[in-house]
Amino acid sequence: MLTIYGDKRSGNCLKVLYVARHLGLEWQWVDVDILAGESRKDGFLRINPAGQIPVVKLDDGRHLSQSGAILLYLARGSGLIPDDPWERALMHQWMFWEQYSHEPAIAVRRFHKLYLGKDEDQIAPTLLEKGDAALDLMEQHIASRHWFVGSSMSLADVVLVAYTRLAHEGGFDLESRPGLERWIVRVEGSLGI
Repeated sequence: MLTIYGDKRSGNCLKVLYVARHLGLEWQWVDVDILAGESRKDGFLRINPAGQIPVVKLDDGRHLSQSGAILLYLARGSGLIPDDPWERALMHQWMFWEQYSHEPAIAVRRFHKLYLGKDEDQIAPTLLEKGDAALDLMEQHIASRHWFVGSSMSLADVVLVAYTRLAHEGGFDLESRPGLERWIVRVEGSLGI
């Protein structure tokens, strides 16, 4: 059975949970409270010396970290990874972009507002600018299509929806992006979230 170590406040951890459920995998969840510093304690550091979540423990006892690597491993051979090499490359492109340009603005601003309780003047204004730019790019891309890559949901959709669906908690406006709103509903329906 797959063991998922994570914090359900984290979109990166939720991505793994979404895929495990979607694929019908047998899994168990182990809460790791990052706000309480549990990922920095000795017991957890033996599982992942980097002190980061999510981490999964596979049936054979091996551990794998980093949400993208975990998702690619779990979804191998499934419809979440396109067969077409070009579409698969585009899926990777969106996955890498999400971790570099999307998550560092949207997730970080959400964390500051929601979990640290910071006021607007205490949060770097560049986070709002970068997050809005990321959401605008996504809106432009998804406005005339159902999925980010190809003709069905892929890991690109899973990784992008995790924090996008919660972007309003970071002060981002989704109502002005109707293509994204429709896409979020579509992906949530497909994932059962």
